[in-house]
Amino acid sequence: MDNINSQINGWKRILSFILPFIFVTGIFQLTGAAIFDVNITDINCLKTTFQHFIINFFGLTGLLLLLWFFIKFVDKEKFINLGFHLKNKSKHFYIGILLGFFIMGFAYLLLSQLDEIIYVKTVFRIKEIILSIGLFIIVAINEEVLIRGYVLRNLMYSFNKYTALIISSILFSVIHGFNPNMSWLSYLNLFLAGILLGISYIYTKNLWFPIALHFSWNFFQTLFGFNVSGQNLYSLIEFKMTKYNGLNGGTFGFEGSFFCIIIQLIIITILLIYYNKPLLSEVTDFEATNVFTSKK
Repeated sequence: MDNINSQINGWKRILSFILPFIFVTGIFQLTGAAIFDVNITDINCLKTTFQHFIINFFGLTGLLLLLWFFIKFVDKEKFINLGFHLKNKSKHFYIGILLGFFIMGFAYLLLSQLDEIIYVKTVFRIKEIILSIGLFIIVAINEEVLIRGYVLRNLMYSFNKYTALIISSILFSVIHGFNPNMSWLSYLNLFLAGILLGISYIYTKNLWFPIALHFSWNFFQTLFGFNVSGQNLYSLIEFKMTKYNGLNGGTFGFEGSFFCIIIQLIIITILLIYYNKPLLSEVTDFEATNVFTSKK
């Protein structure tokens, strides 16, 4: 790929992608809804984990097909260059899974100790757990491939990596604007989530860590009883809140809390320190440059 041309056209490719994305994913979601008799005219009508799974599965199918077309015929690169290189990346995946588990486990224990949430019961349903795993894998791949793999990647052609990260994080929070129970805290937390999920990408150009963390964050959030970005899905642990406030996140879930802001800022700081170690920074930038500039 001609790098000078890429720098000029990175943001233009994103703009040209928007309308086809809305149209294609919408068609695929409507098709899935028709096949499985799911009413998606009102987002609040999506009640079951299975319904969410079907709509997201068909949406991801449409997204991947559209991305394949754009990467091949517009970007003129290999699809794997979105961030799917596997060599020496398995540890990134495992770290992302463990990090999401520890964050949500800590959140549950912290809010329990502060009497912000009170345990009610445990509801073990193996079918729901399996569906939840499938659903949140799809959601993680969907959003990470779109926001980090395509949008952030192309923004980095046109801007420096930190500006690109901020713009993509704003977009990440905005696309959740139709979720139930949004608040200014929710928008701020989702913006910080975009920063957190995007930091490793701007240094490594690899999606395995953000996909793993995104999946783990959502999956364990719902298992521990929290709503996920305002959506009430199956939970292994059920609890009640003494009152809805900025400490427990209320009906939006932990992502609507002040504690979530603090935790994300701590992890963001750690990741920035890690990736900016002089020696490691040189290695990761060299790796990323090779991936980013590789030709078809």
